[in-house]
Amino acid sequence: MERLWAPWRMEYITQDKDGDCFLCRVPKENDDEKNLLLLRGQSNFVVMNVFPYGSGHLLVAPYRHTANLDDLRDEEATEHFELVKKSIDILRKALNPEGFNVGLNLGKVAGAGVAGHLHTHIVPRWQGDVNFMPVLCDTRVMPEALASTYWKLKRAILPEDTTPII
Repeated sequence: MERLWAPWRMEYITQDKDGDCFLCRVPKENDDEKNLLLLRGQSNFVVMNVFPYGSGHLLVAPYRHTANLDDLRDEEATEHFELVKKSIDILRKALNPEGFNVGLNLGKVAGAGVAGHLHTHIVPRWQGDVNFMPVLCDTRVMPEALASTYWKLKRAILPEDTTPII
């Protein structure tokens, strides 16, 4: 029998789910590369999902901690959607996906991993990228390291950046 290991998932499985909100903490830290934070707006930011459903999985979130879509101020909601659109454009330039899944999981029962802090998922998709692995053994096969994908996306944002791809 063949075995595929996804040891990075254990960090997610065992992490303290009642601890600090990473969507509140990450933009306050001054290390965007370490935190895989790609873009900062006035009231929202774009960060890579460190426990992704697929390569290039991004999250758009408001800086303000709120779980409810209807609690967003007009300017927060407008910028949030603009960053979703910009994220899709960046992913197209950097990774050339054939489609996207874009959505919000509002509430724990709806599948929200961080139910207290609203965020929109953007998952690039390619023909044939879904296989039997998630169904049979709850394992996703990631074809590229997060740091490599981060720099591909950063180059799509800042083409003059000369930082090497890892």
